[in-house]
Amino acid sequence: MSGSAGRIVTVTPNPSLDRTYELPAPAPLVRGGVNRAAGDRLDPGGKGVNVSRALTAAGHATRAVLPLGGPGGRLLGELLAEQGIEVRAVPVRGGTRINVGVAEPGGPLTKINAPGPELTPAESAALLAEVRDSARAGTGWLACCGSLPRGLPDDWYARAVAAVHGAGARIALDTSGPALAAALAAGPDVLKPNLDELAEAVGGELRTLGDAVDAAKELRKRGAVAVLASLGARGMLLVAEDGCWYGTAPVDPAEVRSDVGAGDASLAGFLGAGGAGGAAGGAAGPAALAAALAHGAAAVRLPGSAMPRPSDLRPQDVTVTPDLSPDLRLR
Repeated sequence: MSGSAGRIVTVTPNPSLDRTYELPAPAPLVRGGVNRAAGDRLDPGGKGVNVSRALTAAGHATRAVLPLGGPGGRLLGELLAEQGIEVRAVPVRGGTRINVGVAEPGGPLTKINAPGPELTPAESAALLAEVRDSARAGTGWLACCGSLPRGLPDDWYARAVAAVHGAGARIALDTSGPALAAALAAGPDVLKPNLDELAEAVGGELRTLGDAVDAAKELRKRGAVAVLASLGARGMLLVAEDGCWYGTAPVDPAEVRSDVGAGDASLAGFLGAGGAGGAAGGAAGPAALAAALAHGAAAVRLPGSAMPRPSDLRPQDVTVTPDLSPDLRLR
């Protein structure tokens, strides 16, 4: 990994430690009883943290900006440092949250997410100041990801977009609800919703690919420069000024282990596509969409919130086309 030129900075306002337990086959989860795990893992968590982990696995320079507090925060920082990720921690008085997941064989992952600490106005301002500092010389992209913790106003991401643009960098935003709506007018360079978040943002039900394209175009009218939408098992959609592309990367259901972090891995692939020597070189066009699809498909074949390495990718399985089928059913 070389230097800081073109590095990608991630911002995770509500990070976590993610503990995942895998139940043995064929034992399902027994509610109210004792469940014995066949394996477990502890991963640094939070959407932006996952993006940094995926970027690091691919050899890209990255910095993780995040509020950390208590023993969980210290452990999270140590785990990231062990993975070779530069950490810029903003100390907070509340404890970093710990999330728990239970993976059933051949079944869904059950997650329990803690609320996380409530940040004070001073801590909120300090986090925004760190975002502004990290957006200065040497940074190509900032990826601001995840829900806002208690204490941060709905327009905090909008302020982050303005700060990043003021420092001369570009910003990708992956959030939902009021935080997404408030940030649109500030003009994020890439917006990365999933299908439900895209539907919520436009206030309608999206049943077909044509519906999703129209919704993405609506968000562009409201301020987003480009929209990269995750469509679940149906693939991904990129709507930008220079065109629209749709892509798929089918995964055998028998290979699926966990979809936690798949969207984050996709964003890492999108931002890092084509970069050389640790630099950020992607985030545009069909090649970046193909990289996003390959990373997302690889992530669902891994346990817990593990992020894929280049050896996990199967680019030969990816198909990207500008020929959109508006009647393709998404649900």
